[in-house]
Amino acid sequence: MNAAADRKLFLGGRLKRLRRDLGLSQTAMASDLGVSPSYLNHIERNQRPVSAQLLLRLAETYDVDLRNLGQSGGPASEAELAEAFADPLFQGLAVPRHEIVQLAEDQPAAADAILRLYRAFSDRRVRDRAEAEAGGGAAPTDSPSEWVREYVQARHNHFPELDALGEALHDALRAEAPAPDEGFEALARGRLFARHGLTVRTLPAEVMVEWTRRFDPHRGRLLLSDALGPSSRAFAVACQLALMEHGAELQALTEAANAPDSPTRNLLKASLTNSLAAAVLMPYAAFQRTAEETGYDLARLQARFGVGFEQAAHRLTTLSRPTARGVPFFLMRVDQAGNVSKRYASGAFPFSRFGGACPRWRLHSAFRTPGRIVTQIIETPDGGRWFTLARTVDRQGQDAFTEGQDLAIGLGCELKHAHRLIYARGLDLQKPEITPIGPACRLCERHPCAERAAPPVGRALTVDDWSKSVSPYPFA
Repeated sequence: MNAAADRKLFLGGRLKRLRRDLGLSQTAMASDLGVSPSYLNHIERNQRPVSAQLLLRLAETYDVDLRNLGQSGGPASEAELAEAFADPLFQGLAVPRHEIVQLAEDQPAAADAILRLYRAFSDRRVRDRAEAEAGGGAAPTDSPSEWVREYVQARHNHFPELDALGEALHDALRAEAPAPDEGFEALARGRLFARHGLTVRTLPAEVMVEWTRRFDPHRGRLLLSDALGPSSRAFAVACQLALMEHGAELQALTEAANAPDSPTRNLLKASLTNSLAAAVLMPYAAFQRTAEETGYDLARLQARFGVGFEQAAHRLTTLSRPTARGVPFFLMRVDQAGNVSKRYASGAFPFSRFGGACPRWRLHSAFRTPGRIVTQIIETPDGGRWFTLARTVDRQGQDAFTEGQDLAIGLGCELKHAHRLIYARGLDLQKPEITPIGPACRLCERHPCAERAAPPVGRALTVDDWSKSVSPYPFA
Protein backbone atom coordinates (compact mmCIF):
# COMPACT_ATOMS: atom_id res chain seq x y z
CA MET A 1 0.00 0.00 0.00
CA ASN A 2 3.02 2.29 0.22
CA ALA A 3 2.91 3.03 -3.51
CA ALA A 4 -0.77 4.00 -3.23
CA ALA A 5 0.05 6.26 -0.30
CA ASP A 6 2.80 8.03 -2.26
CA ARG A 7 0.56 9.12 -5.11
CA LYS A 8 -2.93 10.52 -5.39
CA LEU A 9 -5.57 8.09 -6.58
CA PHE A 10 -8.73 9.53 -8.09
CA LEU A 11 -11.15 6.63 -8.34
CA GLY A 12 -14.43 8.51 -8.13
CA GLY A 13 -16.17 6.83 -11.05
CA ARG A 14 -15.18 3.33 -9.96
CA LEU A 15 -16.11 3.96 -6.35
CA LYS A 16 -19.51 5.28 -7.46
CA ARG A 17 -20.00 2.18 -9.64
CA LEU A 18 -19.11 -0.08 -6.70
CA ARG A 19 -21.59 1.72 -4.44
CA ARG A 20 -24.36 1.38 -7.02
CA ASP A 21 -23.56 -2.31 -7.56
CA LEU A 22 -23.91 -2.82 -3.80
CA GLY A 23 -27.20 -0.92 -3.76
CA LEU A 24 -26.01 1.59 -1.17
CA SER A 25 -26.71 5.27 -0.73
CA GLN A 26 -23.83 7.66 -0.14
CA THR A 27 -24.94 8.04 3.48
CA ALA A 28 -24.99 4.27 4.05
CA MET A 29 -21.55 3.70 2.47
CA ALA A 30 -20.08 6.67 4.36
CA SER A 31 -21.36 5.17 7.62
CA ASP A 32 -19.87 1.75 6.78
CA LEU A 33 -16.50 3.31 6.00
CA GLY A 34 -16.48 5.70 8.95
CA VAL A 35 -16.32 8.90 6.88
CA SER A 36 -18.73 11.76 6.38
CA PRO A 37 -21.21 11.72 3.45
CA SER A 38 -19.76 15.00 2.18
CA TYR A 39 -16.23 13.52 2.14
CA LEU A 40 -17.47 10.50 0.18
CA ASN A 41 -19.31 12.82 -2.20
CA HIS A 42 -16.08 14.74 -2.88
CA ILE A 43 -14.25 11.47 -3.59
CA GLU A 44 -16.92 10.29 -6.02
CA ARG A 45 -16.69 13.61 -7.86
CA ASN A 46 -12.87 13.29 -8.02
CA GLN A 47 -12.48 16.40 -5.89
CA ARG A 48 -10.55 14.42 -3.27
CA PRO A 49 -8.16 11.48 -3.76
CA VAL A 50 -8.75 8.07 -2.20
CA SER A 51 -6.38 7.49 0.73
CA ALA A 52 -4.61 4.23 1.46
CA GLN A 53 -6.58 3.91 4.70
CA LEU A 54 -9.89 4.22 2.86
CA LEU A 55 -8.81 1.60 0.33
CA LEU A 56 -8.09 -0.81 3.19
CA ARG A 57 -11.50 -0.12 4.73
CA LEU A 58 -13.17 -0.78 1.36
CA ALA A 59 -11.37 -4.11 1.07
CA GLU A 60 -12.25 -5.16 4.61
CA THR A 61 -15.85 -3.91 4.63
CA TYR A 62 -17.04 -5.10 1.20
CA ASP A 63 -14.53 -7.87 0.43
CA VAL A 64 -13.28 -5.89 -2.58
CA ASP A 65 -10.24 -6.97 -4.59
CA LEU A 66 -8.25 -3.75 -4.79
CA ARG A 67 -6.74 -4.86 -8.10
CA ASN A 68 -10.21 -4.92 -9.67
CA LEU A 69 -11.01 -1.53 -8.20
CA GLY A 70 -7.92 -0.09 -9.84
CA GLN A 71 -8.76 -1.46 -13.29
CA SER A 72 -10.26 1.00 -15.73
CA GLY A 73 -13.34 0.33 -17.76
CA GLY A 74 -16.70 -1.08 -16.92
CA PRO A 75 -19.75 -2.12 -18.92
CA ALA A 76 -18.77 0.59 -21.40
CA SER A 77 -14.99 0.52 -21.88
CA GLU A 78 -12.98 3.37 -23.29
CA ALA A 79 -12.14 1.30 -26.40
CA GLU A 80 -15.80 0.52 -27.11
CA LEU A 81 -16.81 4.15 -26.72
CA ALA A 82 -13.93 5.33 -28.91
CA GLU A 83 -15.00 2.87 -31.61
CA ALA A 84 -18.60 4.10 -31.45
CA PHE A 85 -17.63 7.77 -31.64
CA ALA A 86 -15.40 7.02 -34.66
CA ASP A 87 -18.51 6.16 -36.70
CA PRO A 88 -19.20 8.57 -39.60
CA LEU A 89 -22.51 9.25 -37.86
CA PHE A 90 -20.57 11.49 -35.46
CA GLN A 91 -18.47 13.18 -38.14
CA GLY A 92 -17.57 16.72 -37.10
CA LEU A 93 -17.99 16.21 -33.35
CA ALA A 94 -14.37 15.13 -32.73
CA VAL A 95 -15.00 13.91 -29.18
CA PRO A 96 -11.58 14.12 -27.45
CA ARG A 97 -10.14 11.10 -25.69
CA HIS A 98 -10.16 12.69 -22.24
CA GLU A 99 -13.93 13.19 -22.50
CA ILE A 100 -14.38 9.54 -23.50
CA VAL A 101 -12.27 8.43 -20.52
CA GLN A 102 -14.22 10.70 -18.19
CA LEU A 103 -17.54 9.40 -19.53
CA ALA A 104 -16.50 5.76 -19.06
CA GLU A 105 -15.21 6.28 -15.53
CA ASP A 106 -17.46 8.98 -14.09
CA GLN A 107 -20.75 8.21 -15.83
CA PRO A 108 -20.69 4.45 -16.43
CA ALA A 109 -24.47 4.06 -16.66
CA ALA A 110 -24.76 6.87 -19.21
CA ALA A 111 -21.83 5.43 -21.18
CA ASP A 112 -23.45 2.01 -21.24
CA ALA A 113 -26.73 3.56 -22.40
CA ILE A 114 -24.93 5.32 -25.28
CA LEU A 115 -23.33 2.04 -26.34
CA ARG A 116 -26.66 0.20 -26.23
CA LEU A 117 -28.24 2.84 -28.45
CA TYR A 118 -25.30 2.76 -30.86
CA ARG A 119 -25.38 -1.05 -31.09
CA ALA A 120 -29.10 -0.98 -31.77
CA PHE A 121 -28.55 1.64 -34.48
CA SER A 122 -25.71 -0.39 -36.04
CA ASP A 123 -27.79 -3.58 -36.04
CA ARG A 124 -30.68 -1.73 -37.65
CA ARG A 125 -28.36 -0.30 -40.30
CA VAL A 126 -27.07 -3.79 -41.17
CA ARG A 127 -30.62 -5.16 -41.33
CA ASP A 128 -31.80 -2.28 -43.53
CA ARG A 129 -29.03 -2.99 -46.01
CA ALA A 130 -29.69 -6.71 -46.01
CA GLU A 131 -33.44 -6.28 -46.42
CA ALA A 132 -32.99 -3.72 -49.22
CA GLU A 133 -30.66 -6.05 -51.07
CA ALA A 134 -32.89 -9.08 -50.53
CA GLY A 135 -35.79 -7.12 -51.99
CA GLY A 136 -33.76 -5.83 -54.91
CA GLY A 137 -34.00 -2.24 -53.76
CA ALA A 138 -31.34 0.37 -53.29
CA ALA A 139 -29.41 0.02 -50.06
CA PRO A 140 -28.31 3.13 -48.22
CA THR A 141 -24.82 4.31 -49.14
CA ASP A 142 -23.50 6.29 -46.21
CA SER A 143 -19.81 6.31 -47.08
CA PRO A 144 -17.74 7.55 -50.04
CA SER A 145 -16.33 4.06 -50.66
CA GLU A 146 -19.78 2.52 -51.02
CA TRP A 147 -20.95 5.29 -53.36
CA VAL A 148 -17.88 4.92 -55.59
CA ARG A 149 -18.20 1.13 -55.58
CA GLU A 150 -21.82 1.37 -56.71
CA TYR A 151 -21.00 3.93 -59.41
CA VAL A 152 -18.16 1.85 -60.85
CA GLN A 153 -20.29 -1.28 -60.78
CA ALA A 154 -23.13 0.53 -62.57
CA ARG A 155 -20.62 1.05 -65.41
CA HIS A 156 -19.63 -2.65 -65.22
CA ASN A 157 -16.15 -1.44 -64.31
CA HIS A 158 -15.65 -0.37 -67.92
CA PHE A 159 -14.62 3.14 -68.99
CA PRO A 160 -13.99 3.12 -72.76
CA GLU A 161 -12.81 6.72 -72.75
CA LEU A 162 -10.05 5.85 -70.29
CA ASP A 163 -9.10 2.74 -72.29
CA ALA A 164 -8.69 4.90 -75.41
CA LEU A 165 -6.54 7.45 -73.56
CA GLY A 166 -4.46 4.68 -72.00
CA GLU A 167 -3.75 2.96 -75.32
CA ALA A 168 -2.72 6.24 -76.93
CA LEU A 169 -0.37 7.14 -74.09
CA HIS A 170 1.11 3.62 -74.06
CA ASP A 171 1.79 3.86 -77.80
CA ALA A 172 3.37 7.30 -77.36
CA LEU A 173 5.71 5.96 -74.69
CA ARG A 174 6.73 3.03 -76.89
CA ALA A 175 7.37 5.37 -79.81
CA GLU A 176 9.80 7.31 -77.62
CA ALA A 177 11.60 4.21 -76.37
CA PRO A 178 15.34 4.15 -77.15
CA ALA A 179 15.20 0.34 -77.25
CA PRO A 180 12.32 -2.12 -77.88
CA ASP A 181 12.75 -3.81 -74.49
CA GLU A 182 12.92 -0.60 -72.43
CA GLY A 183 10.88 -1.04 -69.24
CA PHE A 184 7.69 0.93 -68.68
CA GLU A 185 8.85 2.61 -65.49
CA ALA A 186 11.96 4.00 -67.15
CA LEU A 187 9.90 5.28 -70.10
CA ALA A 188 7.34 6.92 -67.84
CA ARG A 189 10.03 8.54 -65.69
CA GLY A 190 11.67 9.92 -68.83
CA ARG A 191 8.40 11.40 -70.10
CA LEU A 192 7.60 12.93 -66.71
CA PHE A 193 10.96 14.67 -66.72
CA ALA A 194 11.04 15.68 -70.39
CA ARG A 195 7.46 16.97 -70.64
CA HIS A 196 6.62 18.01 -67.09
CA GLY A 197 9.97 18.66 -65.41
CA LEU A 198 9.29 16.00 -62.75
CA THR A 199 11.90 13.74 -61.20
CA VAL A 200 11.09 10.49 -59.40
CA ARG A 201 12.85 9.63 -56.15
CA THR A 202 12.56 6.50 -54.01
CA LEU A 203 12.86 7.12 -50.28
CA PRO A 204 12.97 4.80 -47.24
CA ALA A 205 9.57 3.85 -45.82
CA GLU A 206 10.68 5.43 -42.52
CA VAL A 207 10.96 8.78 -44.30
CA MET A 208 7.71 8.41 -46.24
CA VAL A 209 5.92 7.28 -43.03
CA GLU A 210 2.26 6.71 -44.06
CA TRP A 211 2.67 7.53 -47.77
CA THR A 212 3.57 5.09 -50.55
CA ARG A 213 3.36 7.81 -53.22
CA ARG A 214 3.49 11.56 -52.69
CA PHE A 215 3.72 14.38 -55.25
CA ASP A 216 5.72 17.49 -54.32
CA PRO A 217 4.66 20.14 -56.88
CA HIS A 218 6.89 22.86 -55.42
CA ARG A 219 10.10 20.91 -56.02
CA GLY A 220 8.79 19.02 -59.03
CA ARG A 221 9.29 15.59 -57.46
CA LEU A 222 7.35 12.36 -57.23
CA LEU A 223 8.36 10.56 -54.03
CA LEU A 224 7.92 6.79 -53.77
CA SER A 225 8.34 4.50 -50.78
CA ASP A 226 10.91 1.75 -51.01
CA ALA A 227 8.26 -0.55 -49.51
CA LEU A 228 6.72 -0.73 -52.99
CA GLY A 229 7.66 -3.66 -55.16
CA PRO A 230 8.58 -3.20 -58.85
CA SER A 231 5.02 -3.59 -60.19
CA SER A 232 3.54 -1.29 -57.54
CA ARG A 233 6.26 1.29 -58.21
CA ALA A 234 5.52 1.20 -61.95
CA PHE A 235 1.81 1.63 -61.20
CA ALA A 236 2.52 4.62 -58.96
CA VAL A 237 4.53 6.29 -61.75
CA ALA A 238 1.72 5.50 -64.21
CA CYS A 239 -0.80 7.19 -61.90
CA GLN A 240 1.27 10.36 -61.78
CA LEU A 241 1.74 10.32 -65.55
CA ALA A 242 -2.02 9.87 -66.00
CA LEU A 243 -2.71 12.90 -63.81
CA MET A 244 -0.15 15.06 -65.59
CA GLU A 245 -1.21 14.10 -69.12
CA HIS A 246 -4.97 13.73 -68.71
CA GLY A 247 -5.90 15.55 -65.51
CA ALA A 248 -8.56 17.59 -67.31
CA GLU A 249 -10.29 14.50 -68.72
CA LEU A 250 -10.20 12.78 -65.33
CA GLN A 251 -11.68 15.85 -63.67
CA ALA A 252 -14.45 16.07 -66.30
CA LEU A 253 -15.40 12.40 -65.79
CA THR A 254 -15.43 12.94 -62.05
CA GLU A 255 -17.69 16.00 -62.26
CA ALA A 256 -20.06 14.23 -64.66
CA ALA A 257 -20.70 11.53 -62.06
CA ASN A 258 -22.43 14.02 -59.71
CA ALA A 259 -20.95 12.59 -56.54
CA PRO A 260 -22.72 13.79 -53.37
CA ASP A 261 -19.78 15.50 -51.65
CA SER A 262 -16.12 16.43 -51.88
CA PRO A 263 -14.66 13.28 -50.20
CA THR A 264 -16.66 11.07 -52.55
CA ARG A 265 -15.55 13.09 -55.59
CA ASN A 266 -11.93 12.82 -54.51
CA LEU A 267 -12.21 9.07 -54.00
CA LEU A 268 -13.91 8.65 -57.38
CA LYS A 269 -11.17 10.63 -59.11
CA ALA A 270 -8.53 8.44 -57.47
CA SER A 271 -10.41 5.36 -58.71
CA LEU A 272 -10.62 6.75 -62.25
CA THR A 273 -6.92 7.66 -62.14
CA ASN A 274 -6.10 4.09 -61.17
CA SER A 275 -8.20 2.83 -64.09
CA LEU A 276 -6.31 5.08 -66.51
CA ALA A 277 -2.96 3.98 -65.08
CA ALA A 278 -3.99 0.35 -65.59
CA ALA A 279 -4.99 1.15 -69.16
CA VAL A 280 -1.54 2.66 -69.79
CA LEU A 281 0.29 -0.32 -68.30
CA MET A 282 -2.06 -2.90 -69.85
CA PRO A 283 -3.51 -1.36 -73.05
CA TYR A 284 -6.90 -2.86 -73.81
CA ALA A 285 -6.38 -4.49 -77.22
CA ALA A 286 -3.00 -6.02 -76.40
CA PHE A 287 -4.10 -7.21 -72.96
CA GLN A 288 -7.37 -8.76 -74.19
CA ARG A 289 -5.58 -10.48 -77.08
CA THR A 290 -2.86 -11.89 -74.83
CA ALA A 291 -5.46 -13.06 -72.31
CA GLU A 292 -7.32 -15.01 -75.00
CA GLU A 293 -4.17 -16.49 -76.50
CA THR A 294 -2.85 -17.71 -73.12
CA GLY A 295 -6.12 -19.02 -71.72
CA TYR A 296 -6.26 -16.13 -69.25
CA ASP A 297 -3.02 -17.30 -67.66
CA LEU A 298 -2.38 -14.68 -64.98
CA ALA A 299 1.31 -15.57 -64.66
CA ARG A 300 1.80 -14.96 -68.40
CA LEU A 301 -0.12 -11.69 -68.23
CA GLN A 302 2.00 -10.55 -65.31
CA ALA A 303 5.22 -11.34 -67.15
CA ARG A 304 4.06 -9.81 -70.46
CA PHE A 305 2.94 -6.48 -68.97
CA GLY A 306 5.20 -6.24 -65.93
CA VAL A 307 2.35 -6.07 -63.42
CA GLY A 308 1.36 -7.84 -60.21
CA PHE A 309 -1.21 -10.60 -59.75
CA GLU A 310 -3.85 -8.25 -58.36
CA GLN A 311 -3.29 -5.68 -61.10
CA ALA A 312 -3.72 -8.30 -63.82
CA ALA A 313 -6.76 -9.84 -62.12
CA HIS A 314 -8.40 -6.45 -61.70
CA ARG A 315 -7.78 -5.59 -65.35
CA LEU A 316 -9.57 -8.79 -66.38
CA THR A 317 -12.79 -7.41 -64.87
CA THR A 318 -12.74 -4.42 -67.27
CA LEU A 319 -12.74 -6.22 -70.65
CA SER A 320 -16.19 -5.18 -71.91
CA ARG A 321 -15.35 -3.49 -75.21
CA PRO A 322 -18.19 -4.50 -77.59
CA THR A 323 -15.81 -5.43 -80.43
CA ALA A 324 -13.34 -7.33 -78.21
CA ARG A 325 -15.01 -8.67 -75.10
CA GLY A 326 -13.13 -10.79 -72.65
CA VAL A 327 -14.47 -13.38 -70.24
CA PRO A 328 -16.83 -11.48 -67.90
CA PHE A 329 -15.02 -11.88 -64.60
CA PHE A 330 -15.92 -10.75 -61.10
CA LEU A 331 -13.32 -10.01 -58.43
CA MET A 332 -13.40 -9.80 -54.65
CA ARG A 333 -10.55 -8.96 -52.26
CA VAL A 334 -10.64 -9.83 -48.56
CA ASP A 335 -8.29 -9.74 -45.60
CA GLN A 336 -7.82 -12.52 -43.06
CA ALA A 337 -10.59 -11.07 -40.88
CA GLY A 338 -13.04 -11.36 -43.76
CA ASN A 339 -13.29 -7.62 -44.49
CA VAL A 340 -14.07 -6.97 -48.16
CA SER A 341 -12.05 -4.12 -49.68
CA LYS A 342 -12.74 -4.68 -53.37
CA ARG A 343 -15.73 -5.87 -55.40
CA TYR A 344 -15.76 -5.50 -59.18
CA ALA A 345 -17.50 -7.25 -62.03
CA SER A 346 -17.75 -6.87 -65.78
CA GLY A 347 -20.92 -8.96 -65.75
CA ALA A 348 -23.09 -10.60 -63.14
CA PHE A 349 -21.82 -10.69 -59.57
CA PRO A 350 -22.92 -13.68 -57.48
CA PHE A 351 -22.29 -12.29 -54.00
CA SER A 352 -23.80 -9.78 -51.61
CA ARG A 353 -22.83 -6.19 -52.35
CA PHE A 354 -22.65 -5.20 -48.69
CA GLY A 355 -21.91 -8.39 -46.74
CA GLY A 356 -18.87 -10.63 -46.82
CA ALA A 357 -18.24 -13.74 -48.88
CA CYS A 358 -19.56 -17.18 -48.03
CA PRO A 359 -17.09 -19.08 -45.82
CA ARG A 360 -17.58 -22.16 -48.00
CA TRP A 361 -15.91 -20.39 -50.89
CA ARG A 362 -12.18 -21.20 -51.04
CA LEU A 363 -11.33 -17.53 -51.18
CA HIS A 364 -10.83 -17.76 -47.41
CA SER A 365 -8.91 -21.03 -47.43
CA ALA A 366 -6.38 -19.49 -49.84
CA PHE A 367 -4.62 -18.12 -46.76
CA ARG A 368 -3.60 -21.69 -45.91
CA THR A 369 -1.64 -22.00 -49.17
CA PRO A 370 0.02 -18.57 -49.64
CA GLY A 371 0.93 -17.68 -53.20
CA ARG A 372 -0.80 -20.72 -54.75
CA ILE A 373 -3.92 -20.58 -56.91
CA VAL A 374 -6.83 -22.71 -55.69
CA THR A 375 -9.82 -23.40 -57.93
CA GLN A 376 -13.41 -24.29 -57.13
CA ILE A 377 -16.75 -24.60 -58.89
CA ILE A 378 -19.55 -23.13 -56.81
CA GLU A 379 -23.33 -22.98 -57.08
CA THR A 380 -25.38 -20.05 -55.78
CA PRO A 381 -28.94 -20.41 -54.40
CA ASP A 382 -30.47 -19.36 -57.74
CA GLY A 383 -28.80 -22.35 -59.44
CA GLY A 384 -26.03 -20.30 -61.06
CA ARG A 385 -22.71 -22.10 -61.43
CA TRP A 386 -19.37 -20.31 -61.35
CA PHE A 387 -15.75 -21.25 -61.91
CA THR A 388 -13.54 -19.47 -59.39
CA LEU A 389 -9.89 -19.18 -58.47
CA ALA A 390 -8.27 -17.56 -55.46
CA ARG A 391 -4.77 -16.60 -54.40
CA THR A 392 -3.12 -14.55 -51.67
CA VAL A 393 -1.21 -11.35 -52.37
CA ASP A 394 0.90 -8.94 -50.35
CA ARG A 395 -0.59 -5.71 -49.07
CA GLN A 396 0.91 -2.65 -50.77
CA GLY A 397 3.36 -0.80 -48.56
CA GLN A 398 3.26 -3.41 -45.80
CA ASP A 399 5.13 -2.63 -42.60
CA ALA A 400 6.56 -4.52 -39.63
CA PHE A 401 3.06 -5.26 -38.34
CA THR A 402 1.89 -7.10 -41.46
CA GLU A 403 3.03 -10.62 -42.27
CA GLY A 404 2.80 -10.56 -46.07
CA GLN A 405 0.33 -12.55 -48.18
CA ASP A 406 -2.38 -11.12 -45.91
CA LEU A 407 -4.94 -10.36 -48.64
CA ALA A 408 -6.75 -12.85 -50.85
CA ILE A 409 -8.03 -12.21 -54.37
CA GLY A 410 -11.02 -14.18 -55.62
CA LEU A 411 -11.66 -14.20 -59.36
CA GLY A 412 -14.46 -16.01 -61.15
CA CYS A 413 -16.79 -16.28 -64.11
CA GLU A 414 -19.92 -18.19 -65.08
CA LEU A 415 -19.19 -21.87 -65.62
CA LYS A 416 -20.15 -21.62 -69.30
CA HIS A 417 -16.97 -19.55 -69.89
CA ALA A 418 -14.63 -21.85 -67.94
CA HIS A 419 -13.51 -23.80 -71.03
CA ARG A 420 -11.64 -20.65 -72.14
CA LEU A 421 -9.47 -20.68 -68.99
CA ILE A 422 -6.21 -22.58 -68.62
CA TYR A 423 -7.12 -23.26 -64.98
CA ALA A 424 -10.10 -25.42 -65.98
CA ARG A 425 -8.20 -27.72 -68.31
CA GLY A 426 -8.48 -31.36 -67.33
CA LEU A 427 -11.71 -30.82 -65.39
CA ASP A 428 -15.00 -32.44 -66.33
CA LEU A 429 -17.06 -29.30 -66.84
CA GLN A 430 -20.14 -31.32 -67.83
CA LYS A 431 -20.28 -33.17 -64.52
CA PRO A 432 -18.19 -31.03 -62.21
CA GLU A 433 -17.72 -31.31 -58.46
CA ILE A 434 -19.80 -28.45 -57.10
CA THR A 435 -19.82 -26.65 -53.74
CA PRO A 436 -23.18 -25.02 -52.87
CA ILE A 437 -22.64 -21.59 -51.34
CA GLY A 438 -24.72 -18.55 -50.47
CA PRO A 439 -24.44 -14.78 -50.26
CA ALA A 440 -23.74 -13.04 -46.94
CA CYS A 441 -25.16 -15.09 -44.06
CA ARG A 442 -27.94 -12.58 -43.34
CA LEU A 443 -29.23 -13.10 -46.89
CA CYS A 444 -28.52 -16.81 -47.25
CA GLU A 445 -31.36 -19.28 -46.71
CA ARG A 446 -29.35 -22.46 -47.17
CA HIS A 447 -29.96 -24.81 -44.27
CA PRO A 448 -28.38 -26.56 -42.54
CA CYS A 449 -24.95 -24.90 -42.70
CA ALA A 450 -22.28 -25.41 -40.07
CA GLU A 451 -20.41 -22.27 -41.25
CA ARG A 452 -23.37 -19.92 -40.75
CA ALA A 453 -22.31 -16.78 -38.84
CA ALA A 454 -25.70 -15.02 -38.57
CA PRO A 455 -29.38 -15.92 -38.95
CA PRO A 456 -31.08 -14.88 -42.20
CA VAL A 457 -33.22 -11.76 -42.25
CA GLY A 458 -36.90 -12.42 -41.67
CA ARG A 459 -36.60 -16.08 -40.66
CA ALA A 460 -37.53 -17.26 -37.18
CA LEU A 461 -34.97 -19.33 -35.30
CA THR A 462 -35.94 -22.84 -34.18
CA VAL A 463 -33.74 -23.30 -31.13
CA ASP A 464 -35.16 -25.66 -28.49
CA ASP A 465 -34.18 -27.90 -25.57
CA TRP A 466 -34.58 -31.21 -27.42
CA SER A 467 -32.21 -31.02 -30.34
CA LYS A 468 -29.08 -29.31 -31.63
CA SER A 469 -28.46 -28.51 -35.28
CA VAL A 470 -25.08 -28.50 -37.02
CA SER A 471 -25.92 -24.86 -37.68
CA PRO A 472 -25.55 -22.42 -34.78
CA TYR A 473 -28.69 -20.64 -36.10
CA PRO A 474 -31.28 -23.20 -37.19
CA PHE A 475 -34.46 -21.72 -38.67
CA ALA A 476 -37.81 -22.89 -39.95
